[in-house]
Amino acid sequence: MNVHSSKYKCTECGKCFRSNHALTVHRRSHSGEKPFECIVCSKRFANSSNLVYHRRIHSGEKPYKCHLCDKAFSQSGDLNIHMGVHTGDKPYKCSLCDKSFNQSRNLQRHKRHVHSNRRPYDCRYCGKLFKSSGDLKRHVYIHTGAKPYSCRHCSDSFTQLGHLKGHLLKSHDEGTWFTCHICQKKFSLNGHLKRHLLRHEGGKPYVCSECSKCFYFLDELKQHLPVHSDIKRFICGSCCKFFKCRKNVVRHFKICSVKLGFDGI
Repeated sequence: MNVHSSKYKCTECGKCFRSNHALTVHRRSHSGEKPFECIVCSKRFANSSNLVYHRRIHSGEKPYKCHLCDKAFSQSGDLNIHMGVHTGDKPYKCSLCDKSFNQSRNLQRHKRHVHSNRRPYDCRYCGKLFKSSGDLKRHVYIHTGAKPYSCRHCSDSFTQLGHLKGHLLKSHDEGTWFTCHICQKKFSLNGHLKRHLLRHEGGKPYVCSECSKCFYFLDELKQHLPVHSDIKRFICGSCCKFFKCRKNVVRHFKICSVKLGFDGI
C-alpha cells in the first residue's frame, strides 16, 4: 500500500518504495554514495547486504549447497538459478527469437546485446561504445590496469572475476571444473564449456557477407567485419587518432599515453 500511495517516492525518478529504508538505499543510486567498505580490497557498496555477499569472495564461504551435485554458492539466488541446470526449466522466452532463459535478467541481457543496437556507454580512453555499464567497467580495466579481484591465497590479482576463479582452480585446487563429455577438456567457467561444445557440433552459423568466411560465434563475426570497412570506430583518448579495431587502439594507447605523460594508466 505504501508503494501505491506514493508515501516513499524518489524525487529524482519518481519510483515508489514500501519503506523509508528502501527509499534511502535507492537514493544512493542517484547520489553515488557507497558507505559500506570492504576491509580487504576497499571496494565500496551502497547497502550492507551487498557487502556481506562481496566478503564471501575473499573468505570463500559458500553456505548454499546443491543437493544434487554438491556444488556450493555464496548466495541463495545463485543456487536457485543453478537448479535450472538440473531441471532444464527456462520459463523466460524471447519474443524476437526462439531462445529461452532460466531467469529474467538473462532474457533482458539477451535482448539488449542481441536485438538492440543502442550503445549508450562510451569509453573515455578509446571511445568504444558499450550496451551496458558493466561491459564498460570491465573494458576500462584494460586502460587503467586495475585488478580488483584478489586471490586470498597469494598476491595475484585479476581484472575479471572469471579470471580469479580460473586461477583458484589451477593454482589452488579450489572450485569446480566444468568438463566436456566429448573430449574431457576442463574449463573454469560454464560459459566457456558451452562455447567449446559448439565447436564439437561442427557448424559455423555466422557467415560474413563480404568474403563468406564462417564463424562459430556472433562476436567473432563482429570482430572480423572491420577488415572489409574503411570506417575507424575507435579513437585514442590521448591523441585522437582513429583505428579500425579495438585491439589496435588498446596497443597504441599504452604507448601514446606514456609519450604524452598521461597518468590514466
